[in-house]
Order: sequence, then C-alpha cells, then structure tokens
Amino acid sequence: EMHNLRNMDGPLVSIIMAAKDTEPYIRECLDSICHQTYANWELICVNDHSQDQTLQIMREYAAQDVRIKVIDATNHKLIPCLKEGYKEATGDLINRMDSDDRMPLEKLSLLVDEWLQYGKGYIIAGGTQHFVDEGVVGGGFRRYEEWLNEVARTSTHWQQIYRECVIPSHCWMLHRDDFEKAGGFEPEVYPEDYDLCFRFYREGLTVIGIDKILHFWRDRSNRISRTWAEYKDNRYFEMKLRYFYALDRNVKKPLVVWGAGRNGKDLVKLILEKESTIHWVCDNPQKIGKDIYGIRMESFEHITTLTNPQILVVVSMPDESRKIREQLKAWEKAIAEDYWFMM
Repeated sequence: EMHNLRNMDGPLVSIIMAAKDTEPYIRECLDSICHQTYANWELICVNDHSQDQTLQIMREYAAQDVRIKVIDATNHKLIPCLKEGYKEATGDLINRMDSDDRMPLEKLSLLVDEWLQYGKGYIIAGGTQHFVDEGVVGGGFRRYEEWLNEVARTSTHWQQIYRECVIPSHCWMLHRDDFEKAGGFEPEVYPEDYDLCFRFYREGLTVIGIDKILHFWRDRSNRISRTWAEYKDNRYFEMKLRYFYALDRNVKKPLVVWGAGRNGKDLVKLILEKESTIHWVCDNPQKIGKDIYGIRMESFEHITTLTNPQILVVVSMPDESRKIREQLKAWEKAIAEDYWFMM
C-alpha cells in the first residue's frame, strides 16, 4: 500500500498489543491504527489462544500492511503475551494497545511530537474516554476517567499515584531505554498497568500530561478488569503499601491513617504487619476514643500534636476527601506536607 512509503520521518513507535477473542471489535481497532496521521509505527499483535477469528483477522491486516507483525503466543495470559510481543519490538518509542479499543487519529503524532520536546527521562500521557456500543458506561469508569483527565491536565501523576493507576495503560509513550530501566513487562504482577506506573515513579521518570483525549476505551461487561480475580479488589492496598514502604515511608516519622471505614480498617490491618505503632484518626465522633485492633481512634486534630507525620488518607467519599485536602492545606507545612490519598 502506498501509505507505507509516505512521511516515515520521526522515531519508530512500537505498539504492543495482546489479543484474545476480540473478533467483534478488532477490525475497528486495527483500522484506527492503520489510519494514524503519524506513519512511522510498527504494531506487534500477539494472539493469546483465541477461539474465534481474531488471529485470522490480524493476519489479514498484516498481509496488507507491512507495519503489522502477528505472533501466535506460546504462553497464556496477558503479561507473558506482552513480553513475547516486546521481544520483537524494534522501535525507539514504546506504546501499548488493547485489541478492543480505538485510537483517535492524531494519537501517535501528538504523543511523539510532545515526547520530542522532552526526550529521554520523560513519559508522555494523555486523557482517555470510555465508550460502549450499547447502554451506558458504568459510573465507576466515568469517575475514574474524569479523575485521570484532571491528573493529565495538571500533571500531578506522582502526587496522586497512591489513589489509583495514574497513567492509563494504553495512553503513554516513552523511550525503550526508560521502559527497560523500569522493568518493562517483566514482572508478572497484576494489575500490570498500575505496577508499571509505580516502577516509572520509582525510576524517577517525569510524566508530562497532555490535556487531550488520546485513547478510546471500550467498556464491556466481559472485560478482564471486571472478570479476573487479580482485579477483583480494585483498591490494590497490598501493591500500594509495598511501594509506599519501598519508596516513600520514612520510619523516623510518625505514620497516621485518616479514615475509620472499611477502607481504613483493611489498610490498617495490612500496615500492622509492617509496623506496630501508628496513629489512627477520623472525624466521626462515634468512633473517636474507641479501640480497634488495639489502636485508640483519635480525632483528626491529633495530627497537630505530631512532629512531621506521614499521613495516608483512606476516605472514599469525594466530598469528604475534598474537605480533608482543604484541612491539610490549611495546616502549616510542618504539620502536613507528607500526605497521600490512597482512595
């Protein structure tokens, strides 16, 4: 096809895509990639033991476009397939795609143009939008998307990393050296996109957010984030705490947990496996003064009596979170400069 020979300047982008039984959606996905305004890409499609026509459709596209490679995976499951695909990648810039989603036509050119302004050490991330073929997108996805787009707009990825996965899994681009430095697709830890995010953070990479929708995410009832056990408890407290203790916990400072609901209780239970003397606060008069897990629940004002505390906020209601954020900002820096929202 002629378009393979046009405007091939700019770095080569390797797009890694695992596909399993997405026959109803994959043509739309592949069309959205083939029609990108940025032409210098390669798509590595990894078929994960599909039972439908997914593999045949990918091969049909590969026969028409030299930029598409198809691999029939030897291993099952998402991360092993991504690894197999990545082994074949030859581009300088790396991106990931899902076979039931769609790219806006300008996605790659916007990501590449932005990356070229910064270079190595930087990740470019954009906003996302969910879509459905019928019915409505679930409220949780909508809220997550609004929050993600706000994070991208304000480039506050690392300040917000303990809340949820701050870089949507298909909406990032970075240099392969940075990707490999952060461990790439190597660790078999789910949710893989959130773990990768934490590893980008650990390596000190800088995220630049673009305030544009750069990915169309399909919401469907059988997507793996709804059906796999690995994604069932979507608070991911164990992962969050593993990285918090590795990267941000300073054991010389007192640790405060703010929130006495189910989230607070579940989080404290896990923290107590790591350290025993923590402070637990809330603003619910019914709970203040009670002992839970052998810890006396204090009023949130107790924080002002501590020296340089580190504060984890686990309150899930947006209104309450906003009030808490205002309170933390109102206190002077020395009282509350180390705080993270875990919800």
